[in-house]
Amino acid sequence: MVSGEVTVNNSVGLHARPATFFIQRANSFKSSIWVEKDDRRVNAKSLLGVLSLGIVKGTDITIVADGADEEDAVKTLVGIIESNFSE
Repeated sequence: MVSGEVTVNNSVGLHARPATFFIQRANSFKSSIWVEKDDRRVNAKSLLGVLSLGIVKGTDITIVADGADEEDAVKTLVGIIESNFSE
């Protein structure tokens, strides 16, 4: 199991378009992936789950992955957030 912490800094947080892009990338990995905020953990491959966290600009989150490609998954997803969802 691998995890990485990151602060969401884009203007709209992890909502609508950024969340959809994030989830599409999460679904490209075989590992189980979760997003943690405060004391809640949701499936990173679920749009409803991610949106339910209410992640806004300045929110610290943790991305956790467990599986065959866990390191690549965390590195990629943290990178997406750090780049403000640039491709």
